[in-house]
Order: sequence, then structure tokens, then C-alpha cells
Amino acid sequence: MNDIDTITTLHLRNEAQFFTFNLEEDGDLYAINIFKIKEIVKYEKEFIDIISDIPFVEGLIIMRDFNIPVIDMRKWFYYKGININLDKYAVPTDNKIIMICDFSGILVGIRIYSAQRILTKKWEEITRSEENPSQKVIGHTKYFDNRIVQIVDVEKMAVEAFPWIEEEKEQELKNITKIELKKLVLIADDSKAVLKIMSKIMEKLELKYKTFNNGEELLKFLFTTSPDKIGVIITDLEMPVTSGFEVIKQIKNNNYYSHIPIIVNSSMSGKSNEEMAKSLNADGFVSKSNPKEIEESIKKTLQL
Repeated sequence: MNDIDTITTLHLRNEAQFFTFNLEEDGDLYAINIFKIKEIVKYEKEFIDIISDIPFVEGLIIMRDFNIPVIDMRKWFYYKGININLDKYAVPTDNKIIMICDFSGILVGIRIYSAQRILTKKWEEITRSEENPSQKVIGHTKYFDNRIVQIVDVEKMAVEAFPWIEEEKEQELKNITKIELKKLVLIADDSKAVLKIMSKIMEKLELKYKTFNNGEELLKFLFTTSPDKIGVIITDLEMPVTSGFEVIKQIKNNNYYSHIPIIVNSSMSGKSNEEMAKSLNADGFVSKSNPKEIEESIKKTLQL
């Protein structure tokens, strides 16, 4: 079964698969969505030094002609936004086990201590973490033996590791212009970092908008609001409680709201994921929070 079939099948059942891992021996269990992971490797060579002010960026590896920066996730959990030495918090092993991940077309290596099992969960089995701007996990669920598994906010980690990502978006913001739309834009995403960027984009486009931490919150608001007041919905796919796939399904199956355009905003970039979103009747697909793509997609779906 290929990726698009696997993802679609899972989400038609309102399920997701997570790769679980440890950052130290007998330590807490963490997880990220398995479809963000390209491969897991044991890297035998030394990291190539790179100039970085971010203390949890370890260096660079070269794989198949790709230069891939490496993050020590355990260091990141101790990072407070201050450039101090975090070596004492490093993943405690000489074995360099690295998850190669794809975030909106950017390859990043994440160093972990040990790989565990793949976990399949229904989205309602995932509890969103409490509101906290410094929170580095977006939710938690239960492992096979009932231990707690913490789901990492990988978008927040990527932005903190590579500030140029946000700086590039700030530059791109200068190239977008006001959209004439009196109706409300609804945005659902479980990452605070993404909602922050999306808010900046909406303000630059001079659009009225409302943000939600997951699909359940968006649906509750939508289904108590006149559809005439809603212009477009922008949703992530992977969210605790109620996924973006479930958001799309419930809206498109509701005759009263089905005409409202839905744009998927996902870090799971690639043609297969775009096709998968469209197969669920989404009206547009953009890679995570790209200002120009969002502007163009809104104009296209609303025929502006």
C-alpha cells in the first residue's frame, strides 16, 4: 500500500500513526507523526561543524548528496531561548540514531536515543496539552503498556532551530496584498508557532479571522455560525482530538456548510499528500504557512 492510500485509509477511520522513541535510557516516551519521517539511520561519521547560534543544532550530515542539519531533541527540551551551552543535556550515547524528517520540503535530522514502536491511535484518544506558550508538546496519548506518550510540536522545534524559516516568511509577507473579503476566515492548527505565522499572514491580507487549536474547536464554532458569515476554512491535517481529515469530511457531508471552501495547510508536503487532500474534497493545498501560496489559494478558491 502506498503512502497516499495508507494516510487516506487511516484518516477515513479518524486514525493516525506515530513513531515513538526515547531521548535517554528509561526516559519518557515521545512521538511524531510517522509520515513526517523519511527514514531512521545510524550515522557512523562525525557531524560537520556549521556556524549556528542555536545550541541544540549539532551540525551537518551528508546523505545521498543532501546536506542535512541535525538537531539534538533532548537539548531542545532544555532550551529556553537563550544561547547557553546545553552539552550536559545531550542525548546520552555515542550511537548516533537520527530520524530524517521532512518539514515542508526541508530535510532535518533529529537525534534520539532509541527507537520504539509504531503506535496507531484514533484522534479522540489523543489529549491536547494545556495552553502554554513555551510548551514543546502538542498532546499526549497512551502507549501499549499505558505509559504516557508525548507528541512533539515539531513545527515549533524547526522554527526555533532555524530562525531563518520565520525570517523568510517575514520577507514573503511583504509580497502579499490585501484581499477584499468581508467574511470570516477560520484557521485550525495544533502548533502555536504555525498559528502565530498564520495570524501575521491574515493581518497582512487584512482579513478577519479566528484561530482554533484543533478541528473540534473549529467545528463547534462553525456549526453554531451562519455559513453566510464564513469565507474560507484553512486547516492542518494532523491535530489532536479531531483531525483536519475529519473537519473536511464533516463539512463536506453537511449540505448547509459544504459550499465553504477548505484549504489544507500541511507540513506533509508532496504531490501525494496534495492528491490525498483533494481526494477528500479539499479545495486547495498549501505547504505549511507559505504566505504567497495562501494568498493565491484563497483568491483561487474564492475566484477573486
